[in-house]
Amino acid sequence: MLNKNYWQTRYAEKRTGWDAGNITTPIKEYFDTILNKNARILIPGCGNAHEATYLFAQGFKNIFLCDWAQSPLDNFALKNPEFPQQQLICRNFFELNIVDFDYVIEQTFFCAINPSLRKSYAKKVFEILKHGGTLVGLLFGQALDLNQEGPPYGGSKDEYLSYFEPIFSKTVIEECQNSIAPRQGVELFIEIVK
Repeated sequence: MLNKNYWQTRYAEKRTGWDAGNITTPIKEYFDTILNKNARILIPGCGNAHEATYLFAQGFKNIFLCDWAQSPLDNFALKNPEFPQQQLICRNFFELNIVDFDYVIEQTFFCAINPSLRKSYAKKVFEILKHGGTLVGLLFGQALDLNQEGPPYGGSKDEYLSYFEPIFSKTVIEECQNSIAPRQGVELFIEIVK
């Protein structure tokens, strides 16, 4: 069962194959286009939050990290002692009650939740983004050889569009052109605007 204990155990046993060890190229290059250093940014299912380490070093201060497991949040805090503790949230994403984000960053979280929750994920992201806010990041496409007993869980562009197009004003889902080597040809880049 994909609950808090499941994820805590994965971190304790160091079974974190999804962790690239650093910010990935598509996310970094997108971040480099964001000029507003005051933007409110949420990284759900943040894990070791390499994306937040990069953003924080670039001068972004309104970054919020959410994970069900406490271990990665504790590890992040040790590596980034100046990061505000109140912005490290150990909670189920679907129970998050903070709103008005400019960006929600998707990096391996969507593929880790049970596929039956994907429609709820789209609705929750819509709820917490401000008007004009953007969900941006990466999803795994069907080309990835995934264990459907999961996670991670793959999917298709058409499936993903069915969750986001009905409620968002702009939905771009396209083959990622600058994936890191182990993920080339299996990632879809998303930019979805409320």
